[in-house]
Amino acid sequence: MKQTVKITLCGIMAALSAVFMILSFFPYLTYAVPAISGLFMMVPVIEIDRKWAFLTFLAAAVPVSLFAEPESKLMYLCFLGYYPILKSLIDPIGRPVLEWLLKLLCFNAAVIAAYRLLAGAFGVSLDDLDTFGQYGEVVLLLLGNVAFVLYDIAVSRMAALYMARLHKKIVKIIRRVGDLSV
Repeated sequence: MKQTVKITLCGIMAALSAVFMILSFFPYLTYAVPAISGLFMMVPVIEIDRKWAFLTFLAAAVPVSLFAEPESKLMYLCFLGYYPILKSLIDPIGRPVLEWLLKLLCFNAAVIAAYRLLAGAFGVSLDDLDTFGQYGEVVLLLLGNVAFVLYDIAVSRMAALYMARLHKKIVKIIRRVGDLSV
């Protein structure tokens, strides 16, 4: 695949991811939008390689950090934006227990880092979780882990759906565009 085709494909995916993040300003989409925006990173992982996918994430991260809603932006930048790339590194290990351990470790580290950033920058505190009492933070983190496991399964299924429905079409377009360029 020619360099210009790679740059174009990655540019399109970065733009789609960044533009989709603008939807984070709609109420109740704070976590759904970064989760979906990160899925655009699957295309360069599948069609080119992880290095190009990571560069795509970095290209999307710039406008996201400037224009997206603060909490969604943090979730995208700290974890959800690059998770499909990370998943493509962990899944081939072939030892499910180790894979899940690594995924959960990465997720929890990212969530704790995001919370610390929010707490430091905006004075956000989880002390208001009186409903759960003194275990509010732990309960919230456990619920987040359940949501993450479901998200991981969804990413796997979206990748399979992409391979079944779009991969051949994208490859045809890439070949056609590659043949047109000089």
